[in-house]
Amino acid sequence: MTTEEKIFEAAFKVFQKKGFTGARMQEIADEAEINKAMLHYFFRSKERLFEAVFMNAFGKLAPQINGIFNSDEALFEKIKKFTDSYISFVMEYPFLPQFIIQEMNNNPEFVTKFLKDEKRPDPTKILKQIESEIELGLIKPIPPKQLLLDVFSMTVFPFAAQTLVKGIINISDEEFFQLMEERKIHISEQIINAIKK
Repeated sequence: MTTEEKIFEAAFKVFQKKGFTGARMQEIADEAEINKAMLHYFFRSKERLFEAVFMNAFGKLAPQINGIFNSDEALFEKIKKFTDSYISFVMEYPFLPQFIIQEMNNNPEFVTKFLKDEKRPDPTKILKQIESEIELGLIKPIPPKQLLLDVFSMTVFPFAAQTLVKGIINISDEEFFQLMEERKIHISEQIINAIKK
C-alpha cells in the first residue's frame, strides 16, 4: 500500500468516526502511521484532504447513479434502485452530506468544481423518461425535475440533518441507521404510490 493509500484509508476512518469538524490532522497521521509533516506534504490542510476523500467517494457513487439514470429499466425500478444505492452509499460515508452543506456556504468554488466533474450524475435520460411516461398516461402529471428533487430530498435530508433528526425523534445512532435501512424501501414506495395511476 502506498503512503497516499494509507492516508486515504486513515482519513476515511477518522472522518467516519469524528466527522470533518472533530477530525485532527495529527490523529489522521497517527492512524496512517506517518508523521504530521509527511501528511502535510501530501495534503496541505484538512480541507484539501477531505476534498480528496470526498472526490474519491464521489467517484464511486457517480457511476452507480449514472448507471441507474441511463439504464433501459422501468421508471419505478430506477426509483427503487436509486434510493437503495444512494442510502447505502451515504450509510458508508455518513459525513459527506454535512460536509457538502458546509462547503456550499464556506467554499462554493469546490462545490462548483465537483459539479463540473465529467463523472457527475447526468439526469437527462431519466428526465425524458418521466416526460414520456406522463405523455403515455403511465404516471400522474408531475414536473420531472420536481420528481427528481423529491427523491433526492427524501434520501439526503436525514443524513444532512442527522443530529437534528436523532434529537427530534429521540433515537440512538443504531436506531438512526436502522431507520435509514428501512427508508430504502419506504421512500421508493412513497414516491411510486404518489405518482402511479
